[in-house]
Amino acid sequence: MQRASDLFTEQQRKRVEQAVVEAEAQTSCEIVPVVASASGRYDRPEDIIGLWLAVIAAVSIWLTLPRPTNESGDWAGMPLYVGVLAMVASVLVAFIVGAVAGSRIGWLRRLFTPRQQMLEEVSSRAREIFFDNRIHHTSGATGLLIYVSLFEHLAVVLGDQEILDKLGQPFLDRLCKQLTAGLHQRNPMEALCGVIAEAGEQLSGPLPRAAGDVNELQDALVLID
Repeated sequence: MQRASDLFTEQQRKRVEQAVVEAEAQTSCEIVPVVASASGRYDRPEDIIGLWLAVIAAVSIWLTLPRPTNESGDWAGMPLYVGVLAMVASVLVAFIVGAVAGSRIGWLRRLFTPRQQMLEEVSSRAREIFFDNRIHHTSGATGLLIYVSLFEHLAVVLGDQEILDKLGQPFLDRLCKQLTAGLHQRNPMEALCGVIAEAGEQLSGPLPRAAGDVNELQDALVLID
């Protein structure tokens, strides 16, 4: 599974952080980009993959092991206890292999994770970060979170009350759509820089930067493994 800390080089991180500085030079909003490896633990897919492989292994052993025919002169069959032991062993090994594969292979784990569960986990994690990282507690209620969760291939853009009052939820939805379109092109740095620049430009009108504005949040790309 792709780790957030391995996704960007040091130069790319600095480029994103510079994009935040340039955007905040136009607006009083505090823009915080966050990239997480995953938003949830998702233990269930590992068990499901293990169970599927265990069933396949059991059926394969049942179909391939020779069985006694009780015909005179036939010794090709295998004793029952040997077949049972072989099946039990294959089921255990297959389950362990499936569980390990489900925990380490991102696309396979994602295949067996319900889409609705991923949406809920990403939304919940984004709101948790929005409140816990003080993005919701800026003096002017102008915090903007740009959140990307790599495992789920999902993004969320959250804005504080002043942003919602001035530009509304459709503005945040447009930013999120632009972000996901950029991420779909497999260039996360350019996607983040583009949406940060767009946010700064759009927010500069209704929420311009005043002479006495204080930078309340660090201009950094936050990476969460």
